[in-house]
Amino acid sequence: MTEAPALSIASRLEQIQARIAAAAKAASRPADGVHLVAVSKTHDAEACLEALAAGQRLFGENRVQEAQGKWPALRHRYPGLELHLIGPLQTNKVADAVALFDVIETLDREKLARALVAERDKGRRLPRLYIQVNTGAEEQKAGILPEAAPAFIALCRDELALPVEGLMCIPPVDEEPAPHFALLAQLARQHGLPAISMGMSGDFEIAIRFGATHVRVGTAIFGERPRAA
Repeated sequence: MTEAPALSIASRLEQIQARIAAAAKAASRPADGVHLVAVSKTHDAEACLEALAAGQRLFGENRVQEAQGKWPALRHRYPGLELHLIGPLQTNKVADAVALFDVIETLDREKLARALVAERDKGRRLPRLYIQVNTGAEEQKAGILPEAAPAFIALCRDELALPVEGLMCIPPVDEEPAPHFALLAQLARQHGLPAISMGMSGDFEIAIRFGATHVRVGTAIFGERPRAA
């Protein structure tokens, strides 16, 4: 039997947007209140160009160095695009991240917060910031613990005057995501933070039900990640 041809990136984007709209409608939310972050990590500039040509303007990358290799040229061609850092940020990469990204979703510790302040003190414009919350308290995963989040939000937003706009989480892969999404949404509401980044290819519709404003979808748009050589 001949295999059906693989869907184009444009077709996959259209399908995901339709699913986002349906999930938002089911949650009695406006579809334009949910933003799709196309996770382009490990995919080359050609794949990103396909998504850009299809109208996608919001992208997520995991690593500063990888993003530096492909996005400056793409931004020159598509100046209206928005780039989110969704992977852990080392303090020695802060200056590069500030120069490249529009949003950093992974603010998770005081040392990083103060490194961002140092960049601002040099006269640099800071990206918008989300605080990453480790809702599953996983030792191997980045993110501030939920019980420490209120004090950390106060430090970043009130004491350091950082442009914190939202929260982000990545639930444990072996647990039902709904309780984690509910916890993140509750924290965001309690602290008046409008942006909630949660949900990926396998669970973004659940995340939308719990109030996600940004969903991070990679595989369902770009296909499986290329294997390392």
